[in-house]
Amino acid sequence: MSSTISLNALNAMSAADFTARLGAIFEHSPWVAERAAAKRPFASVDALHRAMADAVRGATEEERLRLIRAHPELAGKAAVRGELTDESTREQKGAGLDQCSPEEFERMQDLNRRYNEKFGFPFVIAVKGHDRHSILKHFAQRLENARDVEAAECIEQIIRIGRFRLGDAVTEEAQG
Repeated sequence: MSSTISLNALNAMSAADFTARLGAIFEHSPWVAERAAAKRPFASVDALHRAMADAVRGATEEERLRLIRAHPELAGKAAVRGELTDESTREQKGAGLDQCSPEEFERMQDLNRRYNEKFGFPFVIAVKGHDRHSILKHFAQRLENARDVEAAECIEQIIRIGRFRLGDAVTEEAQG
């Protein structure tokens, strides 16, 4: 998603082009955009986001679990190896996760390990508006949740991430 596109242009695209253009909004899960494409035309970016959120919430439990698992660990191995999507890299840097002290990085690794062992999927939080300190606080608090509560929270966080990404990718006015 290198540049923005107008909502009108998205509404006019083929379903395949729409899916290709918005397939990265939900991490490695183009099926979300594909399902939303059938609900066009959209009157606003919010309406587009609602259709995408409905696709996620209406997905099977297995599809939602795959969506959660498509997300990288925060300050995890993929980040260290430079294997994150451009969107995830930007978001994690924006929250200062690339500036963790060695102690914070070690704590993040420990929380990632414990969280994955307990729930079987990575911790997901919409990092916009957070810094590494608030992320560590939420991470530790959410580790106390039951698995079904935490899976539902991850899905809601993923939907928030999707809204932020749509806001960066889609404009409501025609571009000339």
